[in-house]
Amino acid sequence: MSDSLPVVLAQALPVPAGRPVSDFASDVGTLLVDHPEARLVAYPELHLCGVSGTDAERLEQLQAAAEPLDGERTRQLAQLAGDLKIWLAPGSVCERGPAGQLFNTAQAFSPQGKMVSHYRKIFPWRPFEPYDPGDRFVVFDVPDTGRVGFSICYDAWFPEVARHLAWMGADLILNPVQTTTRDREQELVLARANAITNQVFVVSVNTAGPFGFGKSIVVDPEGRVLAEAGVEPEVLALTLELGEVARVRREGTAGTNRMWDQFTESDAPLELPLYQGRIDPGRWRPREGGES
Repeated sequence: MSDSLPVVLAQALPVPAGRPVSDFASDVGTLLVDHPEARLVAYPELHLCGVSGTDAERLEQLQAAAEPLDGERTRQLAQLAGDLKIWLAPGSVCERGPAGQLFNTAQAFSPQGKMVSHYRKIFPWRPFEPYDPGDRFVVFDVPDTGRVGFSICYDAWFPEVARHLAWMGADLILNPVQTTTRDREQELVLARANAITNQVFVVSVNTAGPFGFGKSIVVDPEGRVLAEAGVEPEVLALTLELGEVARVRREGTAGTNRMWDQFTESDAPLELPLYQGRIDPGRWRPREGGES
């Protein structure tokens, strides 16, 4: 088993909604010419659903771009990943839900040409985003390498998301972003905080300027910044050693902190009034092998 995962992150401008997937396929192909070592290629939030105009015009374009998960766009993206033999996270897309909902949905496609995971944004940025919220946390496995969890943009502001993904066994949290507002600096702090408090890798890939504020970032399980982009279109390429997650949890952050060992099974449960629930010490540590 190799825990090395070469990733390529495309901090790019959005592709206008309605543009054929073949145009995107050309972009990915060009990227791989420069980075043939890539196993996972990731793009920003709503990368294939770029819209413009007034609020009403943007909503109309988003509604028009929405497709069901089994639609033609998904089929073409799966074929692209299979043709290129890569793990592809093309950024989130507008999904038409089974009851007519409008979801902001991230997808992951395998080198075998299959959609292996999809995640609906749990925390749309209200009142500014029109999406219906998702209702579950999602992780997927890159066989013989590690486990990846999805969050989308504003989800990063809610520590429950990153904590739950880590508890589900994620070694890497992939956070596609479309931040066009001046709070990107705060998001960079949150990326490091979520990595530190959960001892996971965090990858936050944002839309490029001048549309967005860029500054995509890669953080290791101890909170060190491994790579950070500027504002304009840029590609970050590096190899993540996902085995570092196990080492940091074993030895402690900075050789000191082991928060996943905080509770013992002899401790009393800790009540969480906010959630009408509790921390059960026997269920505190991260799951393995899909256990929940």
